[in-house]
Amino acid sequence: MYNSKFPTIQIEEDKVMYIMNNIEKLFNQSTNAKQFATGYFLYLKHLLNKIDTDSISAFINELEHAHRQGKNIFVIGNGGSASTASHLANDLGFGIYRKSRNETPLRAISLTDNISIMSAISNDECYENVFLKQLHLYYQEGDILIAISASGNSKNIINSVEWVKSRNGKVIGLSGFDGGRLKKLSDVVINVETPLEEFGPVEDIHLIIGHLVSAWLQYSMNNYELTNIEEDLHNAYI
Repeated sequence: MYNSKFPTIQIEEDKVMYIMNNIEKLFNQSTNAKQFATGYFLYLKHLLNKIDTDSISAFINELEHAHRQGKNIFVIGNGGSASTASHLANDLGFGIYRKSRNETPLRAISLTDNISIMSAISNDECYENVFLKQLHLYYQEGDILIAISASGNSKNIINSVEWVKSRNGKVIGLSGFDGGRLKKLSDVVINVETPLEEFGPVEDIHLIIGHLVSAWLQYSMNNYELTNIEEDLHNAYI
């Protein structure tokens, strides 16, 4: 049987401290893929049980406020987190608009999708400004930035976060490991605490959080719209 706590193991190799993360340890303890899959799911459950649901509620509240105020919601990330940013913007924007009766969509925009502007900024300036310069073009007072980073320390993420904060903007951070600088700078942060370099489970849970938040907003916006319709009908017959 697996150790349910999956402790981190440190091994000395050529005088360099090597960190065996929990997924690698799980693989070494597994005799076949089925056993590995079972352990992986158990580990995700363990991590999910540690997520601060108050932070998820605060995340949703910020998005609801942005929706009421007609503000933009920008989403950024690198690598796997770039695809999560694109996925989340789609779900918050068109996904909710298509599935709910609310005629006013959330204005969610991923800054990871325009390869032309991303390559121009990276080539002409530097990759560290790839999101920052896009924010210079599009950001308006009161807009929200959702920053997704497993390490919480990516320079292009931190540059954007600090710039938005300097304009009294709100930052929602989705981070992993120890949270890095993103955890300290964000107004609302949801951190998936794992050993360093354990990207897979962190990114898995960021996707789950995105689906959870989008589902809540879809149904709550539906109910809000239905309530308004019922009130209008009631007033019409008074």
